[in-house]
Amino acid sequence: MHHIGFVVVSISESAGRMSRALGGRWDGRVVHDPLQQARVTFLSRSSSGEPLLELVEPESDASHLRAFIRKHGAGLHHLCYEVDSLDEQLAASRAAGALIARPPAPAVAFDGRRIAWVYTRDGLLLEYLERHPDHGRPRNP
Repeated sequence: MHHIGFVVVSISESAGRMSRALGGRWDGRVVHDPLQQARVTFLSRSSSGEPLLELVEPESDASHLRAFIRKHGAGLHHLCYEVDSLDEQLAASRAAGALIARPPAPAVAFDGRRIAWVYTRDGLLLEYLERHPDHGRPRNP
């Protein structure tokens, strides 16, 4: 698992508070992600092997995340897994009956590595992040 995505109304109002509650760190870096029409940031814990917490803030009322907040409030949005081959993972997801919600695209927050979004048959939203070619875990993020 690479990270857990959590939708917030405001990163500036949430990041410090959530980082302290987790006993973690926040480097203050916020990335604009035009693909999601959002701003994102990552919180980490002291242990390097633990999943990151991604805070996702809608950039405008046009963002699908704004509708998510209206319907559910701030909260858990998705789980992200790092995979060796995004194409193989998507084929496996389709074979399991999942819906590819968004096809592979480069992600600003991950230095252009490809991501894809999948809904499982049970309604869980998963993000798949293609691993670095050297298979090493990247620094935060």
